[in-house]
Amino acid sequence: MTGWLKQLQSEVIKFIFPGVCIGCGKFGEFICADCEKKLPRLLPPVCQRCGKPEPSALYCSECWKKQNGIDSIRSVFIFEGMIRAAVHELKYYNLRAISGLLGKYMAAYYSENNLSGDYLVPVPLHPKRFRQRGYNQSELLAMSMSEITGVPMLKGAIERVIDNEPQTRTVSVDERRHNVEDVFFCGSSLVRGKDIMIVDDVCTSGATLDACARSLKKAGVKRAFGITLAREVLNRSL
Repeated sequence: MTGWLKQLQSEVIKFIFPGVCIGCGKFGEFICADCEKKLPRLLPPVCQRCGKPEPSALYCSECWKKQNGIDSIRSVFIFEGMIRAAVHELKYYNLRAISGLLGKYMAAYYSENNLSGDYLVPVPLHPKRFRQRGYNQSELLAMSMSEITGVPMLKGAIERVIDNEPQTRTVSVDERRHNVEDVFFCGSSLVRGKDIMIVDDVCTSGATLDACARSLKKAGVKRAFGITLAREVLNRSL
């Protein structure tokens, strides 16, 4: 679809289904210009590996001690307030249309912070869960990022081969790591020797991104990075 047709489609959708700001309830956009200024951005200094707040701007104490599959994780926002509400609307209430706006925030962060990757790879859902939900929110975010940045999205590069429990049902970091162990598999030859940017909606402990990175590196990926819309900052361990 050409650029002007995409724009026309977007305007028609906005006319028929006008957005309602999740912050103030104003009609027009899902997050209006005034509320956008109040979004909880995750600002530096952060740990160079896991991306959580870190006064030294080097590695946090946990990342000094551990060997991780992921080379670095960066997040645009803190997972609270309007951003938490936006993610819940996208993930649990079928508001797929908001993915374009959220992906735009991620694309802007990607460019402004000079991040790079040969491909964008979304964290996959298990086929059973995909059938239940009907879409993969991480894939929608990656599609939006790809359209804006020009970095190609590689769909299906990682497969979720085990239908594990949702990470939200785990308690500790160790439980999260165990819950995603051997869950992902990469069988794509296209990733060999490449730098991959893994895309997800929220990073809590980093365990899912790390597990995806490990599967990619087994397939020959050179470096694996992670980018998420938001980060839960109450959990201090990757």
